[in-house]
Amino acid sequence: QVQLVESGGGLVQPGGSLRLSCAASGFSLDFYAIGWFRQAPGKEREGVSCLSTTDGGAYYADSVKGRFTISRDVAKNTVYLQMNSLKPEDTAVYYCATYYIGRFGVTKWDNERSYDSWGQGTQVTVSS
Repeated sequence: QVQLVESGGGLVQPGGSLRLSCAASGFSLDFYAIGWFRQAPGKEREGVSCLSTTDGGAYYADSVKGRFTISRDVAKNTVYLQMNSLKPEDTAVYYCATYYIGRFGVTKWDNERSYDSWGQGTQVTVSS
């Protein structure tokens, strides 16, 4: 059974850090695009970051560049999103998602329609 489980969300003060985890089970993350998306109340879901496990390419939304880092632990079949210098506008439910890319590169990484497996989401709240 293919499953993605996010964890690591919580309440943090502005300027703080959190590390989100996306653990995959039932399949290997090799040759996949793994994306992180977020949805704030009253807003559309937006792409935050993506990692290609085919070529190691990493992609970021302009709003998080320099603050967020996506990475992978192959042994744990898990992808992480390290979030530093958090701002109140980062408050949202964060989701990880995947789609198979084989030996091809990632295209339209921030288009949620590209992804076919989703986790349940984890809440991140940045507030003093």
